[in-house]
Amino acid sequence: MSAPDEDTFAEEGGEMEETGEAGSDDDEGVEMEEGGDGGEEEKKVYVPGIEPLKPGEELEMDRSAYRMYHECAPCLSFDFLRDGDGEGREQFPLLIVIRMQNLYGTEKDKEGEESSDEESDDDDEDEDKKPQMELALMPHYGGINRVRVTKRGEQSLAAVWSDKGQVEIIDLQSQLEAVHSPAAMAAFIKQQKEATPLFSFAGHMGEGFAIDWSPTVPGRLVSGDCKKNIHVWEPREGGTSWQIDQRPFSSHSKSVEDLQWSPTEATVFASCSVDKSVRVWDIRAPPNSMLSANEAHSSDVNVISWNRSEPFILSGGDDGLLKVWDLRQFKTGRPVANFKQHSAPITSVEWSPVDSSVFAASGADDVVSQWDLSVESSDVGAKVEGLKDLPPSCCSCTRASRRSRRSTGTLSYLE
Repeated sequence: MSAPDEDTFAEEGGEMEETGEAGSDDDEGVEMEEGGDGGEEEKKVYVPGIEPLKPGEELEMDRSAYRMYHECAPCLSFDFLRDGDGEGREQFPLLIVIRMQNLYGTEKDKEGEESSDEESDDDDEDEDKKPQMELALMPHYGGINRVRVTKRGEQSLAAVWSDKGQVEIIDLQSQLEAVHSPAAMAAFIKQQKEATPLFSFAGHMGEGFAIDWSPTVPGRLVSGDCKKNIHVWEPREGGTSWQIDQRPFSSHSKSVEDLQWSPTEATVFASCSVDKSVRVWDIRAPPNSMLSANEAHSSDVNVISWNRSEPFILSGGDDGLLKVWDLRQFKTGRPVANFKQHSAPITSVEWSPVDSSVFAASGADDVVSQWDLSVESSDVGAKVEGLKDLPPSCCSCTRASRRSRRSTGTLSYLE
């Protein structure tokens, strides 16, 4: 099996950890001890929202459910920056550029005993398949709320929303060189300098979280704050400065939580807010002219995602609901689909970049759910054995054993 294409991504967080093997000897030892003399306890599939965990129970990942599994430390925000190899802290917070490579799919446990020579060969092969990770860490003054990255010509740029009330643009060139070259990494570590913005904007006059780069106009940016204001940034020639509108888009009555540019229309973006609404804007129109679903959710709307090939917007709110909006019917203020599986606020949603009917969501209930709008109700049990109580379209949620006291909280791709 060949390793997948490489991505480099920027995130804000702390120590990093990685796992790429299909299960260690330590894990097997824990399972045997817990099984006792009577043999290994029967594994049960945990279905969120159906049967709550009992006191003292925690979830254990079932590695056989994963095609690939790698993990990093928790962070507030991350984004992927495509590289040229393929598609696919003391007192300061850190802005981290990470290059992960040599990532292999999870292998199934081999049955039967093997000879010592075979075990030795397998050890050498496992060593070759260990994931590799390079980190370029930059101290950043001020906590990072959200980071988004983009390519503009030869530039690799990160837009950073920080709790000091500024949006900063940082050129990641030196960090990317460091994670691709040992010599550049040595020079980068020797400098140990704080992240220096290429450009910064303090006009929001307060903190914020919403930010997005345009996928159609390189360098165009939109940012929203907790005071309800949205600003559009236009890049100037030279690549080192931006012109920012003096009159913000301010029709929301409360904090702007998320922003998304249209993947096909250069002047159109969407927003969601604590005021319960989802809105669609065109920067060519007056600042307070937009399409709006004013009661999109019964409480705060936290996140949105714009489908790359269909006229759909996905939203998630504090009410735990996932809603799909058809832009051709947006004026009605009614979604074309509602899904209730999470038992706590939705914290992240994302459409698949390659399949317009598939999306994933995560919530404050520590659950990641994957949905396929093309799945019929009768197909669910056949596609994911043991998950027959899930609603139509929800192909997979948390699949785990209820036996171990260890837990995991990473995003996963399930078979």
